[in-house]
Amino acid sequence: MNIHDKAHELARAVKESPEYKDMLRLRSEIDAEPEAKRMLSEFREKNMELQQRMMAGDMPGQEDMERMEKLFQVLNLNPSIGRLFEAERRLSVVMEDVQKIITEPFEAVFR
Repeated sequence: MNIHDKAHELARAVKESPEYKDMLRLRSEIDAEPEAKRMLSEFREKNMELQQRMMAGDMPGQEDMERMEKLFQVLNLNPSIGRLFEAERRLSVVMEDVQKIITEPFEAVFR
C-alpha cells in the first residue's frame, strides 16, 4: 500500500462527495449573481484580514467581532449565500472527521 496513492484516492473521494459537489454548485450560482458575488468577496476579504491579525497576535476587539457577526447574519439573508455557508459547514464537518481519522495513529506517538 502506497500512502500517496491513498491520499490521491481520498482527494478523488472528496471531489465526488455530495458535500463538495453541493458547494461547487452553490458557488457557481453565486458567481452568476454579481451583487451576491461582490458581497461574499468583501466578507471573505474582511474575514481573512481578521484571521491574519489574530494569527499575528493582534486580537480584534469585541466591536470588530460583533461587526463581522452582523455582516455574516446579513449575508445569510441572501438565500444563495446562506445555502453556500451551510454547504461549507457540512463539508467542514466531513473534513474534520477525516482529519481525526488520519491523525488517530499519531496519538500514541505524541503521548
